[in-house]
Amino acid sequence: MHEPGNKADSDFTGSVCTTRIKTGVGYPQLSAVIECADSAHGLKGHIISDGGCSCPGDVAKAFGAGADFVMMGGMLAGHDECTGEIIEKNGKKYKLFYGMSSDTAMKKYVGGVAEYRASEGRTVEVPYRGDVENTIRDVLGGLRSTCTYVGAAKLKELSRRTTFIRVTQQSSQMFT
Repeated sequence: MHEPGNKADSDFTGSVCTTRIKTGVGYPQLSAVIECADSAHGLKGHIISDGGCSCPGDVAKAFGAGADFVMMGGMLAGHDECTGEIIEKNGKKYKLFYGMSSDTAMKKYVGGVAEYRASEGRTVEVPYRGDVENTIRDVLGGLRSTCTYVGAAKLKELSRRTTFIRVTQQSSQMFT
């Protein structure tokens, strides 16, 4: 498995969270999971990889780093199963996706962002994606393939079979 060099400094790319940009506080998610998993598991705790997954490989890396759970808000956004209405613009359909510390969430759940604070999340329109089934199948298929490649019979074994190598380019850009 590879840890893309540019993502180590900016988290995975799927996140609407802007906390690190607004506050300078935070830690790259993959690095945080790698550094905390052994200690947490030694204390019978769990690790949740929180944010930024944009493809099944990011989910696999989080589990490979030692996460017990992986949040995939951006990957699941825009589906029928998500709350919110479908917005139509220029013949294309979208749904709103927002971070829980965004202006949108703060207005909806607590009446707004307190005067002394800043919003720490974006609100974005994501393409409408229909039923979530194909996305879930894609993630599960990616995880199964990952386990096959590294020789893990079960997802729980993935972190014991994973070695991370820093690279500067995650995939070939020749045909993109």
